[in-house]
Amino acid sequence: MTAADARSFAIGESDFLLDGEPFRVLAGALHYFRVHPGQWADRIRKARLMGLNTIETYVAWNAHEQVRGEWDATGWNDLGAFLDLVAAEGMHAIVRPGPYICAEWHNGGLPVWLTGMPGIGLRRSEPLYLAEVTAYLQRVYDIVAPRQIHRGGPVVLVQIENEYGAYGNDSAYLEHLVRVTKDAGITVPLTTIDQPTDQMLSDGSVAGVHMTGSFGSRATERLATLRRHQPTGPLMCAEFWDGWFDWWGNAHHTTPAAASAAELDALLGAGASVSFYMFHGGTNFGLTNGANDKGRYLPIVTSYDYDAPLDERGDPTDKYFAFRDVIARYAPVPDEVPEVSGAAPVFEVPLTAVAAPGTSAASAEVRHEAPPSFEELGHLSALVSYEAELPGGRGGVLRFGEVRDHAWVSVDGVSVGTLSRTRHEDALVVPEGRRVRVLVEEQGRVNYDTRLGESKGLVGSVTLDGVQVSGWTATPIDVAVWGRAVADAAAPSSDAAGTTVAPFLLRGSFPLESPADLFLDTAGWGKGYALVNGFLLGRYWSSGPQRTLYVPAAAVRAGENSIVVIELDRVTDPVARFVAEPELGPREE
Repeated sequence: MTAADARSFAIGESDFLLDGEPFRVLAGALHYFRVHPGQWADRIRKARLMGLNTIETYVAWNAHEQVRGEWDATGWNDLGAFLDLVAAEGMHAIVRPGPYICAEWHNGGLPVWLTGMPGIGLRRSEPLYLAEVTAYLQRVYDIVAPRQIHRGGPVVLVQIENEYGAYGNDSAYLEHLVRVTKDAGITVPLTTIDQPTDQMLSDGSVAGVHMTGSFGSRATERLATLRRHQPTGPLMCAEFWDGWFDWWGNAHHTTPAAASAAELDALLGAGASVSFYMFHGGTNFGLTNGANDKGRYLPIVTSYDYDAPLDERGDPTDKYFAFRDVIARYAPVPDEVPEVSGAAPVFEVPLTAVAAPGTSAASAEVRHEAPPSFEELGHLSALVSYEAELPGGRGGVLRFGEVRDHAWVSVDGVSVGTLSRTRHEDALVVPEGRRVRVLVEEQGRVNYDTRLGESKGLVGSVTLDGVQVSGWTATPIDVAVWGRAVADAAAPSSDAAGTTVAPFLLRGSFPLESPADLFLDTAGWGKGYALVNGFLLGRYWSSGPQRTLYVPAAAVRAGENSIVVIELDRVTDPVARFVAEPELGPREE
């Protein structure tokens, strides 16, 4: 990027203006943190081939700063490199730094250390929160500011907060975000986004910032509502919902391509700009899925395919071509179209049971009156094993204040049942025995509304027939570290034959002639996680709808590759099967 490359972008009376000329933004959401960096360029290029001129991305604060003060903008978090690839493809960029992003991403993008700070007031004018948000935004803008269009970069718009009108109405908070943004050298136009209702648009707007809408249907009506609140300037649907997300225990959500294309035609026919949410959804790799809870806790699945124009593997769908046809009526579209991948390699890998890596002896030495939360333990992974002596060795009803989010209970090494937050379970009958063990899984942090930042683990006191159970130990288990330790071991251990309670670890290896996208079939397994070459693919669960995990070609190599499975329910089929196509479950349109 050089000064010679600099251009201008502004908001006119009725249009966006690129170098003084009317310009329609045709954008698509592509979250760099949901796509392997080795595939960023491919996905960006396919957006251009659909007729788009702009890439939009959130910035996930908790991806960049998992631990307070440890900022990471490398590898998967290299926002600068991602924006540079957008520029290299000749496209523009929209950056949405939040700090709250929702996005079905864990904790709505807010770091666990932030939401766990005593006395903090989230998403409002509270001094402790504002100080942390200011520091975060300054780091983001250090990356974004030199990549603005007037400095030769791709960035044309920056968003303030995210659908704030659905959460609060603290205008001083929004004004603070605007000041921080401008003080950091951001001079491109600023926007807000809200669902087009009078209340949300009013509560989520801030003086001097252009309003946009988020919706996926009734385009004509919703643009009219937006226009009442934004009398001048371009109309824009900054989140055109062209699909939907999935949660465990439900169907795979899809929307008909023809219906979405008709809504797009109405949008563009009205002269509006648009950003597809999503153009390419990608994957909630690792433990990054969020959850919703509007009376019932519903964790999001690993796939974020979203029924988007570009599927999880990066292949164009029927929706891609339907949208491309509509766009061609309003803007130039390249002649080239992306190819559809063939079937993925099909093969089986036998798995061997292995012993779990050792855990810190220090955790077993500390006794707690009540079970500590994940946050009190400073634990960012998904599992904690709690243990305590049963009072008098008696059996009876073991009751918990709350289980967040799923628990496997055993007594003296024998499994006695499970508890599910989704099913509102908080008690079970246990037999006589000396020691109870409760393995708790955090299934995903709520990404919406007032449950942001809630504690995980066993919450509150634990009683046995009304008598408090105390003297708890808590052993954090880092899923990724365990998986990599098993994968990197010189030879798998075989002293796991006597293991009767989870986690169960299995390991195998497989050769590949060359890197290729793979689909790991999880249909024969219970609940757990899978890693390939130490890369944590994500969660699987027999409750569905998802039945395969996507393995990006960039995560495998020519030659030998390792696979590790961490199973929490049962081991009935110690074979890893790779299949030709993804299986995301029965469709619900």
